[in-house]
Amino acid sequence: MFVDECVIKVSAGDGGRGCISFRREKYEPWGGPNGGDGGAGGDVILLGSHDTNNLVDYKFKPHWRGERGEHGLGKDCNGREGKDAVLRLPLGTIVTDKSTGKVVAELVEDGQRIVLCKGGNGGWGNTHFKTSTNRAPKRANPGQVGESGEYRLVLKSIADVGLVGFPNAGKSSLTNAITKAHPKMAAYPFTTLHPQIGVIEFKDEVAGDKRLLLADIPGLIEGASENRGLGHRFLRHVERCALLLIIVDMAGNDGRDPAEDYRQLLVELKLYDPVLLKKPRLLAANKMDLPAAAANLKRFKRRFKVDVAEISCLEGAGLERLKKELLKRVTTLRRKEKLSPAAAA
Repeated sequence: MFVDECVIKVSAGDGGRGCISFRREKYEPWGGPNGGDGGAGGDVILLGSHDTNNLVDYKFKPHWRGERGEHGLGKDCNGREGKDAVLRLPLGTIVTDKSTGKVVAELVEDGQRIVLCKGGNGGWGNTHFKTSTNRAPKRANPGQVGESGEYRLVLKSIADVGLVGFPNAGKSSLTNAITKAHPKMAAYPFTTLHPQIGVIEFKDEVAGDKRLLLADIPGLIEGASENRGLGHRFLRHVERCALLLIIVDMAGNDGRDPAEDYRQLLVELKLYDPVLLKKPRLLAANKMDLPAAAANLKRFKRRFKVDVAEISCLEGAGLERLKKELLKRVTTLRRKEKLSPAAAA
C-alpha cells in the first residue's frame, strides 16, 4: 500500500517533578535539602531516511508521544530524561501545521534531524531554593508540559527523472527494463495505481558507480488537472525532478494519435502547475518496433521541436542509449543547480 499524505498528532514528553527531600543521617538529623531535579521529557524528532519511500506507517499509527521524564529523587538523584519519539520519514516529506497551514519542516537529506515538538524541562528539586534565610525549603517545581500539535505530512518524492505518460504508453515496462523497481505490467490502462521510485544504476570503472532515481507516476488522462483519473493525485512527485521524461506510444495503438497525446500531456502539466513546463524534458518514443511507428514519428517531428529517444521496451532497443542520455542530462542539470545563485543562497 502506498500512502503519500496523512495527518499525525504528536506530543512531546512532560518534564518530571522536582523532589522535596532532606538529608537525614545518624549524626546529622538536621541536614540540608537534597531533592533532585526531574528529567526532561522526550522530544518528537523527524528523521529523514532514504530507507523508506512512503507514509504508510503513519497512516495507521497517527499518534506519537515522547516519553515523560522521571521525577527527581532524594540524595540529589536527578530523574532520567524521557526517550525521544523518532519518526523516520522518506526524503521529500513536507510537514505542515494543520491549524495554521504553515510549513514547519521539510526533509531533503538522509540523516537530517528536525525537532518537531520539544519536551518539557524537568522541575527543580528543593536544593535550588536553599537561601541564607531559608535553610530548609519545602518547595520544588513541577515539570513543564511538552509541546504538542497536529500536522499534515505530504510526500513529494525527490527523484532525478520524472516519468510521465498516458495509460498503456509503456511507463511500467520502461521502469522494469531500466531500473531495479518492478511495477506490475499488463495490457490494460491504470496498471500502476501509485508512484514507483526506481534506481537506474551505472557501472563506470573510471568515474565510479553512479545512479539516478526515476519516479514513475500513474498514467494521466485528459482532465487530470480537474481531478479525473489517478495521475492528478501524484503529479506532486515530479515537481522536484530535474528532468521530465515523457513517454508516448509512437505506434498509435487503440486509435491514438502520438502527437495529440503529447500535446494533451503538456496541457495537463501546465494546468496542474505551469512551472512543470519550464523543466527540461526528453521524449521517449516507445514501440518503435511496430510498423506504424516510423511514419508517426516523422509527422511528430514536423509538428514538435523536441529531443526524441527512440526505444522499444518489448525488444529492449535504444534503452542503453536512453540511460546514458538521462545520466548526461541530469548530471549537467544538477551541476548547474549547484552553481546557480539561488542554490548558493
